[in-house]
Amino acid sequence: MDIIGKRTLRDLLYEKTNMYPEKTFLLFEDVKQQRFELTYQEFADQVNRLSNVFTNLGVKKGQHVTLHLPNCLEFMVSWFALANIGAIMVPTNILSTADEMEYILEHSESVLLITEEQYLEKFSSIREKLPNLREILLARYSGETYAHLDLAKLMANANSDMPNVPLDTEDVAAMLYTSGTTSKPKGVQITHANYIFTGELMSKSIRLTPDDRQLIVLPLFHGNAQYYSTMSALTVGASIAITERFSASRYFKQAKNFKATVGSLFAAPIRMILAQQYDPEDRNNDMRVVWFAQSVSEEQLKEFEEKFNVPLLQMYGMTETVGVPLMNPIDGVRKNMSIGRPTIGYEVKIVDDDGNEVPTGQTGQIIVKGVPGRTLMKGYFKNPQATAETLIDGWLYTGDNGRLGEDGYFYFVDRKKDMIKRAGENVAANEVESVLADHPGVYESAVIGVPDDMRDEAIVAYVIPRENANISEEELIEYCRNRLAKFKVPNSIVFVNEFPRTAVGKIQKHIIRQMHLEKAATV
Repeated sequence: MDIIGKRTLRDLLYEKTNMYPEKTFLLFEDVKQQRFELTYQEFADQVNRLSNVFTNLGVKKGQHVTLHLPNCLEFMVSWFALANIGAIMVPTNILSTADEMEYILEHSESVLLITEEQYLEKFSSIREKLPNLREILLARYSGETYAHLDLAKLMANANSDMPNVPLDTEDVAAMLYTSGTTSKPKGVQITHANYIFTGELMSKSIRLTPDDRQLIVLPLFHGNAQYYSTMSALTVGASIAITERFSASRYFKQAKNFKATVGSLFAAPIRMILAQQYDPEDRNNDMRVVWFAQSVSEEQLKEFEEKFNVPLLQMYGMTETVGVPLMNPIDGVRKNMSIGRPTIGYEVKIVDDDGNEVPTGQTGQIIVKGVPGRTLMKGYFKNPQATAETLIDGWLYTGDNGRLGEDGYFYFVDRKKDMIKRAGENVAANEVESVLADHPGVYESAVIGVPDDMRDEAIVAYVIPRENANISEEELIEYCRNRLAKFKVPNSIVFVNEFPRTAVGKIQKHIIRQMHLEKAATV
């Protein structure tokens, strides 16, 4: 069954604007806690105005425009305005360095950059190295020096007629760069059909209605906020409430003030919320579900649900899968430590290194069957080799290890590269981390493999202790020795205050590994 048809983002926004012109679509709270609100009609008018600004600046269908913005109204308007004319949004992390931005702007061949004055210095040293970049426009600008680049002024002088650029549902609408945990980031091509599909999938999976309101605290430059929150709301004519930044202490207060009913988080923000001083008033919220990705302990999940009176629903997805191929059902049996069962439009298998399906209960790579350009990414921009290695006969090879349980639910094990080879045995870093997580003095851990002349790799556990915890390396190693097979016990423990993370909270183990090796080389 095709639930996409030939629709584009422009078609969907036009349809919902005609259905709900005076209904609130978007609420936004900036870092000063100022509130802004747009109806469907007001949002569509701004989108059309900015579309015409882009056209007047010579932006053509198929060209890339980079956004370097925090969560803001201008991000949302730019996304749909570019889609309106068939141009391609390239959202980027505001924490990216000048060198990282130079790579993305050069690789994407972006013709335009939209950012804020506070980030201009970042681009001053690289501007001359980017011959394709014609102009830099400024959002939320209030000065005079760059008044001619002021996005708001340009929009005020543009008309609000909808552009009539011919669009196809499989045209690329956005390019999201992966976090680059192994090499240079790859540009994941996302089509109009991809966005339409994930909106349909997520809205059906969580039983979304026009009365719901999605709370978006994760970065808009990341797929989660776009795919799962924004698109599901737009699909059913619901509304979204966006905060400029995530606040662990204010999360449920914001949810209550916004009258939000649905939320999306990652494991790290969940742990941050739990680490705050508990306010019993936070139970009095309208949230009926918060879905999340990555792993929390069963204890943390239970604590969150009991404290805040809202169920946590674990799912599995990645930038390349676009939609969520695995999710715990909102109705029926929920397996708290699993990543769920296959959702609409996907098949999921666990395979060995030769691509053969493994028996139930055995660990292998998670692969996802879909249609590239519709239910899966179209491919990697200017990287046919990586595309061919990832998309094989309609199957997307995720690079993640998992297993299928006897209960029919899938369980995440670890990234393939996080499998540590110890004296001929495979050790899942996630398994060691799970044991460490049960120690009362451990707040969080990251387990890596490092070269070992005798045993292939040694196991090193980086640990963030709980506040006021008094634990030693010997104590934790003994703790693991009593709970793990000998070859799985860490050789050493390194205590740290924090981990390097991606913008969405994933621990960057490649950086930890690099730091460890550099330190070892100097000893």
